[in-house]
Amino acid sequence: MENETFKNAIVLTGGIGTGKSTVASFLKMFGYKIIDADEISKKVFEEKKEKVLEIFGTAERKELRDIVFNDREKLEILEGLILPEVRKRVIEKARKFEKDGVKYFVDLPLFYEKQNYPEFNKVLVVYAPKSLQIKRVMQRDGVNENQAIAILNNQLDIEIKKQKANFVIDNSKDLKHLQKEIEKFLKVI
Repeated sequence: MENETFKNAIVLTGGIGTGKSTVASFLKMFGYKIIDADEISKKVFEEKKEKVLEIFGTAERKELRDIVFNDREKLEILEGLILPEVRKRVIEKARKFEKDGVKYFVDLPLFYEKQNYPEFNKVLVVYAPKSLQIKRVMQRDGVNENQAIAILNNQLDIEIKKQKANFVIDNSKDLKHLQKEIEKFLKVI
């Protein structure tokens, strides 16, 4: 279907370390359905593990990350293997959810970077300032500051995402503040 638009969908995105997964958990708690592209991606990866092993000589996620992280060509090969199938499954789920006629969320971590979902036109960005993102990534992933910055530099700057978004949830404080932000947002939609 050409130019299909999912009017009940809201893309949930942010940057690494902004707390997008925490927001997704709150939304589930509030009873919203969520299409999780990362979860789908992991399933597709498992299904294509043999092919990945054949091409890259490993199917270990950490080793693969090291291989593709600094090699754009290899990253494109890996994405070409996984992303079209992920996209297909995300769209299939969205079509099913659209029939329900209620708002739902599509968790797409790299929505702005990949720009391969023109069907979705409402975007919620979970925001935290870059300094906080760096701190959170260092704590969560056990990486040093330079590694955290390198990871962040592979994504579109959070300030730009914030400007492009239809909705923004500020996650620069504690969980109580985050919950209030989410409740405020849910009243708006």
